[in-house]
Amino acid sequence: MSKIVIALGGNALGNTPQQQQSLIESTALKIAVLAKDNQIVLSHGNGPQVGIINLAFEDSYENANIPYMPFPECTAMSQGYIGYHLQKGLRKAFLKQGMKIPVATIITQILVDKEDPSFENPTKPVGPFYTKEMAEEQMKLTGEVYIEDAGRGYRKVVASPMPIEIVESKTIEDLSQSGHIVIACGGGGIPVYKEEEDKGASAVIDKDLASSLLAQNINADILLILTNIKQAEKYYRTEKAEKIGKITVEEAKQDIIDGHFAKGSMLPKIEAAIWFVEKTGGRAIITSLDNLENAIEGKETTEIYLGNE
Repeated sequence: MSKIVIALGGNALGNTPQQQQSLIESTALKIAVLAKDNQIVLSHGNGPQVGIINLAFEDSYENANIPYMPFPECTAMSQGYIGYHLQKGLRKAFLKQGMKIPVATIITQILVDKEDPSFENPTKPVGPFYTKEMAEEQMKLTGEVYIEDAGRGYRKVVASPMPIEIVESKTIEDLSQSGHIVIACGGGGIPVYKEEEDKGASAVIDKDLASSLLAQNINADILLILTNIKQAEKYYRTEKAEKIGKITVEEAKQDIIDGHFAKGSMLPKIEAAIWFVEKTGGRAIITSLDNLENAIEGKETTEIYLGNE
């Protein structure tokens, strides 16, 4: 039995509560197959969800005098409702397969450094996609920063500090060891300042880096990052596109230097994989949700390893 941290990408969750519930049912069936023989801990993104929650509260504050909701609280809300949907989906999938595995969501805080340079240079996309014209209008109205996101449109960006420590790490590990499937570090966790644990930071930690730290903390054997393609590619979306299979940490670092991975897309996944492998010597696998059942065997995946085999 392997201990696996699975980081769910946005394609497993959708953009609305209704779409999310539907997608999670099929996602849960695939996870249930792995859960038969492995110890699973789940993390997930929340880019669209937390952006929508934050936007709704901003609009309500401006137009209906409803109290403003700080960004850390919006992250906590997204963790709760995504976790709720995942719990329901997993329990339904387990019942179909005659499995009795308890599932628990942990509202997770992650310590960050308030001097992290990302607070001066926000780069993490959140919320819905906009056209260039709509983004420019929003920037004029709000003073917020919007950037083009991997050819898919423009999105609001917030600070994305490096995760330092998972506050609830021991609780997560204890539940996992006792046989639970744990859902944790949702949306990269709720960032709280290292010197002031009771003070949340207006930021979004990259969920792949948070998942990597989680996998390190609980001594996972495998970090499995799910995205919308089976394998990472060099020269992505060009005629020279070349799928990346099993590569060493050093090869992955060279591909980063050569500029093969987009900042808002594959780059944080590769960086998270490298971090996990260097710290633990474990396996880091990047693939699509559709390929989940084949991922552990390394079929049609991108896998990063130390290179001392």
